[in-house]
Amino acid sequence: MLAVTLSWITLSSIGMLPFVFGGYVPTVADAFFETVSGFTTTGATVFEEIENLPHALLLWRSMTQWQGGIGIIFFTLALPQVNSVGGSSLYNAETTGIKHERFLPRIAEVARRLWGVYVGLTLLLVLLLWAGPMNLFDAVCHAFSCISTGGFSTHNNGVLHFNSAYVEYVLTLFMFIGSINFTWIYMSLAHRSLKRLYREEEFSWFVGFLAFFIVATFLWLFLKNIYSSPELAFRRSIFQVVTLTSSTGFVTAENVNEWHSFFFSLAIIMMTVGGCAGSTSGGFKIGRFMVMVKNLSNEFKKRIHPSMVTNVRFNGKAVDTDVVIQVLAFVGLYLGVIIISTFLLCLGGNSFLSSVSDSVTCISNVGPSFGPHAMNFSLAGSFEKVVLSLVMLAGRLEVFTLIGIFVPSFWRK
Repeated sequence: MLAVTLSWITLSSIGMLPFVFGGYVPTVADAFFETVSGFTTTGATVFEEIENLPHALLLWRSMTQWQGGIGIIFFTLALPQVNSVGGSSLYNAETTGIKHERFLPRIAEVARRLWGVYVGLTLLLVLLLWAGPMNLFDAVCHAFSCISTGGFSTHNNGVLHFNSAYVEYVLTLFMFIGSINFTWIYMSLAHRSLKRLYREEEFSWFVGFLAFFIVATFLWLFLKNIYSSPELAFRRSIFQVVTLTSSTGFVTAENVNEWHSFFFSLAIIMMTVGGCAGSTSGGFKIGRFMVMVKNLSNEFKKRIHPSMVTNVRFNGKAVDTDVVIQVLAFVGLYLGVIIISTFLLCLGGNSFLSSVSDSVTCISNVGPSFGPHAMNFSLAGSFEKVVLSLVMLAGRLEVFTLIGIFVPSFWRK
């Protein structure tokens, strides 16, 4: 836990040096925020005028997200010299989900194969974007940001700059892929079959989750006449739902604040739940959401039939009670960090809506917020940026890894 946390903090501190030495940010807090946002694949930025930055720095921003997507520690595990026993401990501290399913005995071999899938998908996305209206530089940067579910762009108005339905649909597809467990993707490619995906209950829940919010958002936008064209309303709905649930954070709405409070409520839920375990997405993951919902359903059944013995089942197998307790504890701590962060941001003079949305978007590693920070965090103070940087790290490291080192018992022998 300590090694993982220090690795992320140290590499984020080194990664911010181009921003500091180049004089592109006014304070160290801005540079640290931008770099942490990159490595954690949050995508929140302090820059108002992104197009004024040199290409080298724009590429570096996208590279931080690409590296952070697969995980700095997971990236290290792919190197041959890493000891498999020590690697397993780091893997458990850094990766996401309820349980860590491994398809090979050596964790370094697991990392190399998943990293190969990650690189292959990135190259494919570069070619698809380059075939559209993007030049090669924009295609590379957006591919890095998309497959990592990061969200950094090379233009001030992001994906809207290209005004292309083709780009939006391609990015939507790969944001969806980035929010799926990469082990499932590898297995599907290795066996040349999608049966593995269909057998995974978490995948089915994720698809159903997306479908519900896409329909709800589409009906809201269409009935409110925010978009006159049904196709445009559907395209913006599916893009915005997938980008928020996958924690990518690309924005295609000209002004997301015009989507009104109903969509904001939906967005908070999507950002909090997130994608599948073992993916590059943020949030507390759909697998934990499944366990929480099923456990709640069982509690209602026990209220009606006190003598009934029920278990939470995951992929047809009973989940240990200890795992259910861990999930509930994780969700409680996750919400606790949001509450504390909201309180600190309110102390800094932010409105309640802005503080809540900032906290949720940062712990879920999404990027866009509501209110004054809808497009960027240039107006946030240094105190707020430091707080949100720590929140982004906590979210990326699954909360327990970062928060655990502040517990006194952690340091006792």
